[in-house]
Amino acid sequence: MSAKAVREYHGKKLLAKYVKELSNGKHVIDARGVLITSDTDLTDLPAQEPWLLTTPLVVKPDQLIKRRGKAGLVGIKLDWEATQAWIAERMDTEIGVESVRGKLTHFIVEPFVAHAQDDEYYVCLQSHRDTDEILFCKDGGVDVGDVDTKAKRLEVSIQQEDVSVDLISSSSLFDGVAADRVDSLASFVATLLKVYRKLNFTYMEINPIVFNATDGTIVPLDLAAKLDETAAFLHPGHWDGHADFPAPFGRQEFPEELYIRELDSKTGASLKLTILNHSGRIWTMVAGGGASVVYADTISDLGFGKELANYGEYSGAPSTEHTYEYAKTLIGLMTKEKDPRGKILIVGGGIANFTDVAATFTGLIKALTNFQDDLKSHKVDIWVRRAGPNYQEALQKMRETARSTGLPIRIYGPETHITAVVPLALGLADEVNFPEFDDERHQLKPLSKRTASGNHLMAMDEDKAGDRMSLKPQKADHEADHKVENFTALTRCIVYGLQHRAVQGMLDFDYMCKREKPSVAAMIFPFSANHYIKFYWGTDEILVPVYQSMKEAFKKQPEVTVCVNFASFRSVYASVNEMLEFSDQIKTIAIIAEGVPESQTRELNKKAHDKGIGIIGPATVGGIKPGCFRIGNTGGMLDNIVMSKLYRPGSVAYVSKSGGMSNELNNIICRNSDGVYEGVAIGGDRYPGSRFIDHLLRYNDNPSVHMLVLLGEVGGVDEYEICEAVKSGRINKPLIAWCIGTCASIFPFEVQFGHAGALAQGNLETASAKNQALKEAGAHVPDNFGEFGNKVQDVYDTLVTSGSLVPVPEPETPKVPMDYTWAKRLGLVRKPANFISSISDDRGEELTYAGKPISEVFEDDIGVGGVLSLLWFRRQLPPYATKFIDMILMVTADHGPAVSGAHNTIVAARAGKDLVSSLASGLLTIGPRFGGALDEAAAMFSAASDTGVDAEQFVKDMRRSNKLIMGIGHKIKSLSNPDKRVEIIKAYALENFTDNTVLNFALAVEQVTTKKKANLILNVDGCIAVCFVDMMRNCGAFSTEEADELVNNGCLNGLFVLGRSVGFIGHYLDQKRLKQGLYRHPWDDISYLSGDGL
Repeated sequence: MSAKAVREYHGKKLLAKYVKELSNGKHVIDARGVLITSDTDLTDLPAQEPWLLTTPLVVKPDQLIKRRGKAGLVGIKLDWEATQAWIAERMDTEIGVESVRGKLTHFIVEPFVAHAQDDEYYVCLQSHRDTDEILFCKDGGVDVGDVDTKAKRLEVSIQQEDVSVDLISSSSLFDGVAADRVDSLASFVATLLKVYRKLNFTYMEINPIVFNATDGTIVPLDLAAKLDETAAFLHPGHWDGHADFPAPFGRQEFPEELYIRELDSKTGASLKLTILNHSGRIWTMVAGGGASVVYADTISDLGFGKELANYGEYSGAPSTEHTYEYAKTLIGLMTKEKDPRGKILIVGGGIANFTDVAATFTGLIKALTNFQDDLKSHKVDIWVRRAGPNYQEALQKMRETARSTGLPIRIYGPETHITAVVPLALGLADEVNFPEFDDERHQLKPLSKRTASGNHLMAMDEDKAGDRMSLKPQKADHEADHKVENFTALTRCIVYGLQHRAVQGMLDFDYMCKREKPSVAAMIFPFSANHYIKFYWGTDEILVPVYQSMKEAFKKQPEVTVCVNFASFRSVYASVNEMLEFSDQIKTIAIIAEGVPESQTRELNKKAHDKGIGIIGPATVGGIKPGCFRIGNTGGMLDNIVMSKLYRPGSVAYVSKSGGMSNELNNIICRNSDGVYEGVAIGGDRYPGSRFIDHLLRYNDNPSVHMLVLLGEVGGVDEYEICEAVKSGRINKPLIAWCIGTCASIFPFEVQFGHAGALAQGNLETASAKNQALKEAGAHVPDNFGEFGNKVQDVYDTLVTSGSLVPVPEPETPKVPMDYTWAKRLGLVRKPANFISSISDDRGEELTYAGKPISEVFEDDIGVGGVLSLLWFRRQLPPYATKFIDMILMVTADHGPAVSGAHNTIVAARAGKDLVSSLASGLLTIGPRFGGALDEAAAMFSAASDTGVDAEQFVKDMRRSNKLIMGIGHKIKSLSNPDKRVEIIKAYALENFTDNTVLNFALAVEQVTTKKKANLILNVDGCIAVCFVDMMRNCGAFSTEEADELVNNGCLNGLFVLGRSVGFIGHYLDQKRLKQGLYRHPWDDISYLSGDGL
């Protein structure tokens, strides 16, 4: 959605700032004005805007309402008190303007400008493909009339950056304007054009602008303007918050729409939602911009447009979580109000090119499951039709959801026409004639020749099964010269960006088509040095070079003529500009990115045209030429390539705007003819690099193409060029055409459909007007999209019957090895894993620790001890236990710089080693004599305690065995001078643990040993060890055997390592901070012994 209207208030703020700046102060627009809503404090407002009390005022609604003056919606020359009364009378009042009803909520108040009627003029700026057009009329104001007829026009090339005042003043724009005003008006219009271009306006109409005869100033009174929303990233400071993009008057904006808009801004996918009728019965959740329009069209064409509740799409591979949020929001809206007839939810979409349908359906299914009670209470019937990568798993999961929840869900796949579920859902078609995806009838017999949905499958495959021939690659065409290259089996390309999946898909297609060489010669990635990436070529592996420099890539790959550019919308402008410098080699550039600013697109298109380079896109999936070449993800997964027979050429060539619908065309054309010869999705933007006519002429000039197919859409006028070409005979092959967006006529307000270019600016740009014009020109136009397949079949059968098209025998279906990863997802293969992990999982939407999502880790505030318990023990221990773990880490963190581990860390740090090396040096000292006592103390005390031996006998047994009691003894501490660390740990355990058997035994041992020597106390290692055993055995998370196994596996030693690492790192950082030099041990601290007598 590119061109979006802004409020008059915000538009004038932008004009006031930048007209002054860009005219160097010559033109100054009064910036005074306030926007008033029901939340505005009108009492305090004059203190902020004193002019309100001293100036005559004008007040009017600021809600994208046209012709407010004629509707009596302008208050003129009022004082502040009268202005407040005028607003109060209308605020939150519902009114009708022409055929639209809506509530007044926003008002703009400005100073009144006294002037004569003769001082009013009309000016408008609007963008075209190669020019910006200025319209000027000497008669402005309420009675301006038909400006298309009356206004003078001047078109300025987009490449003409500095448009002089002389150029404008010497044009015919100001015919009939007083001579003494022309220079000033021309200067003002030239400044307007600069502002228009700088801020990425796409439309600006000022009616009237007033020439102040007293001082020569020019004042814009009424403004209607649109900004290119996709250019927001170019203007982080220019728009200054003056771009709120309100909903059209008459359409209430819901908080849920804002939420989805915010969600859309945080993802690379496309999430759109527009509420048309919140009380409507029919709700849609459609994947794909083009497909979303087709479903709305079908509902409208069948007479149910008034009951259509929403328009929207989710596409571009949204994540599982984003799909869940979208579906949850939609279900919430749908179940706000009940309808005694029940409601309908249509989950539709075309055949996806690259979106993992199973991943998105996982999010949808989660929403259906969570809100199943609401759906049942509102009697919602759910109808699903979807296809694309991994759709089989997705539909099967949906079937399981229907069984487990009891929700009424009918499920269809690509064997059913894209919109067939609409008449089924509305009760206009018999379900008996439309078997669901898992119905055995799909396996028992081929599809019928013709169905009510407009699909059929040619029986030639079965009839000529014995007359098959081996597949051969298609040879080069001998077509007329066109800017977009005619791809052949020898065409090679470079892919810009590290798009592993897309490149592998292109190579698989090449292999399936029996190309001699891969179509991808190399990749470009400017953010890393030259290297190679491994891909599959059939079952073999090949290396594809990746270049950092575009210049080097083209130099080393001289056979490359095509670039497939996957750069983001932010960077694609720079990368395409660089590609255009290699016009002696590059003939076609495909721009995949969606959301490229129109100003950048138009400039790139013009440069490419001048250099003789064809552009496909932006906002495209690309194109495909069966047997020859595939751009990126076009055609989807290999199963769809096979299903639509895109591995060999047919006789039908198509052009579409929508990428998702192009895949649907592949399916429809295959089922209703001998298949696709070539198909291109030119992209959904207003100014695609190549247009419908460019490709249709190319197809028409190709003797191998017998039929042309066009899928146009609402918005723009490119289809009229095709009408003229058909009428003139320039296109002389049968053309089947349809423009989607016929539903636009049922809406009383403006609706922006999925593609940036899908918005009618006038009656000529409506889908209905285009369909009628195409039909009158001689194209084959069906009554609706549901009949599109039937029309393709009718024309194809006519050509076959007449003998002008002779179907060739069907070749054997080629086999291409499936990637192991994908085959595993489909459940076709299995193999033992090289590693097993049971503690964490990073594969889903959210990282989990022992099954606990990371978000819950923070929500529950389980701390480091809790995280450690999940990752080490795969249990969430009670809070007192996780706090005890925290205490262990705290008391073991450090014991001064003199201990061996800290000493080693310090020496390594002073030797210039890095942090990791210094830490490792310290950690390697941990063992039986340093830190290792924890594990042994735990084993020793717990074993003795378990046998029931008393403390005194245990001490005697250890002395008799000549063994030290681990965990007993301290260098300086005693019972009379206790170790504070031991006291803290002991006290916590005695107070919080449910059982202290092992601790009590150790304390009894301490009483025996200290009688022999005062410092033979239970030390910190021993205390931690015995308390930890008590905790593990009695916290309720483990059996005694499990607790002992964990201790035996070294977890206590691990706690010491983890805790002491904190101190070691501290010592490392301390030495670096103090800038200590290389350590050399003093010689006088070393006893040097000679070899004699040793």
